[in-house]
Amino acid sequence: MPMGHTATAEAGSGGLKATEHRLANGLRVVLSEDHLTPVAAVCLWYDVGSRHEVKGRTGLAHLFEHLMFQGSGQVKGNGHFELVQGAGGSLNGTTSFERTNYFETMPTHQLELALWLEADRMGSLLAALDDESMENQRDVVKNERRQRYDNVPYGTAFEKLTALAYPEGHPYHHTPIGSMADLDAATLEDARAFFRTYYAPNNAVLSVVGDIDPEETLAWVEKYFGSIAGHDGKPAPRSGALPDVIGEELREVVVEEVPSRALMAAYRLPEDGTRACDAADLALTVLGGGESSRLYNRLVRRDRTAVAAGFGLLRLAGAPSLGWLDVKTSADVEVPVIEAAVDEELARFAAEGPTAEEMERAQAQLEREWLDRLGTVAGRADELCRFAVLFGDPQLALTAVQRVLEVTAKEVQQAAQERLRPDNRAVLVYEPIPGEIAEDADPPEDPEAEATVEAGDENEEAAK
Repeated sequence: MPMGHTATAEAGSGGLKATEHRLANGLRVVLSEDHLTPVAAVCLWYDVGSRHEVKGRTGLAHLFEHLMFQGSGQVKGNGHFELVQGAGGSLNGTTSFERTNYFETMPTHQLELALWLEADRMGSLLAALDDESMENQRDVVKNERRQRYDNVPYGTAFEKLTALAYPEGHPYHHTPIGSMADLDAATLEDARAFFRTYYAPNNAVLSVVGDIDPEETLAWVEKYFGSIAGHDGKPAPRSGALPDVIGEELREVVVEEVPSRALMAAYRLPEDGTRACDAADLALTVLGGGESSRLYNRLVRRDRTAVAAGFGLLRLAGAPSLGWLDVKTSADVEVPVIEAAVDEELARFAAEGPTAEEMERAQAQLEREWLDRLGTVAGRADELCRFAVLFGDPQLALTAVQRVLEVTAKEVQQAAQERLRPDNRAVLVYEPIPGEIAEDADPPEDPEAEATVEAGDENEEAAK
């Protein structure tokens, strides 16, 4: 098995390294040793998400994530969960616009078990996929939609905003959860065809990080994954390219049973993997990244017109990223009051740019978040897969923060001038049903929260 090249990046007090390898069937493998604790993380990213779906079959990528926990050729029913948790490990899976991932963190001596389990379902899931498992997980996903989207305050906000920000027919127009009608329409043959197309070794990246012996780990990977056949029938995803700005403000008013009025907006921003995207990330961090941000200080602390205010970035590689503004108003404050203050702060920032102190604080905040992700074996495994799948090079994960630290204040100001404009946003205004305004509102929802699957439990949680 050929050895890949090695890259090193300094993080904290020691260097982080990753080596790359490729099996004959096309599976890319990334290894990173870390002997600080006796655990190992296994992460498997498949290059398939909701952007690969076709009209009438939305939600199939997420449904299939659930089906992957329903048993495979040698593991029956809920066995994947039972074996991992019985060995002292943890596991989950998530679906996004651009990928589906599966991951386990195991005691070092149980690493081989995790690799065998992932290989078994990659190679033999169709042996266990039947009508019963299909109906079971279809109901689970529909119940998840009810619990996390349809029956909670502001639950469909992200779905509504993406539908506004990306036009009808665009691959990102719908979110990974899918519609009830499409979930009902999905057939067993749809699921089987989906698996045959996308769940192939040459459409995946496997990373193993932690207290590992690289040679032994590679031998296990070859033993369990090496005989799985590749598949060359994957269609290219539809283009997600769009103009830099929307060109007009798009607006929708929603009257629902919510605890307070809310102003939400999605701004079209540069694609992930670009310096312009990093500049936009810094701009949103200064403006709305936590309680030291401009919008929080203005709306919550000074004006006291809002109980929560945040501005975050949903990074996307295959389409324009989204800047997500989320403000929940104080008791009787009208949304136009909030909107005028937000526009005033954005205009001031575009005119003046960030201060030196704000740049330093924002870059330190993003650096800390990067160190937090790479500081755990599971976080590093996920980042290595992300950069391998979306940008072709896992080594970029180890140097990502350096690119953020090189962005200048002028570039951050330029990002605000070019993109944080009224004609480049989709706006969602929530109005409570008359007479039902509450004293307090919930904090902003995280637009990057993705669907997850939990062992034998329909009450699923969100994971980044």
